[in-house]
Amino acid sequence: MNSVPEAARPILEKLLNKQLYVIVTTAVAPREEIEKRLVEHLEHQIRLEREGILFGAGPLFTEQGAGGRGMIIVRAASFEEARAIADRDPYHRQELRTYTIDRWMLNEGTVSIRVNYSDGSSTID
Repeated sequence: MNSVPEAARPILEKLLNKQLYVIVTTAVAPREEIEKRLVEHLEHQIRLEREGILFGAGPLFTEQGAGGRGMIIVRAASFEEARAIADRDPYHRQELRTYTIDRWMLNEGTVSIRVNYSDGSSTID
């Protein structure tokens, strides 16, 4: 942080600095082939979620709509660990999708959770 302006340092020190890995996955097989493995893929994602590995995941959309890409954000200690997680995805094992990995430093943002006691419903904003 030597080249960082002095006035920015107190702000930077308070940031979350949560290291995560972003896996951007791209379809390379026909949609029909990918759909055959959808349940297996979703079960895998839910397993990662329950194990505390999955931070978030879902499809990516362009202005024209779905483009065959998705994003999976995982908690991992290194690129190697993130790659091992990505390699276990059924879509990647079956070579139906390819992927890239970027390390992401989550610094700013917010999450709001609302729980309604009367019926147990909840929403995340």
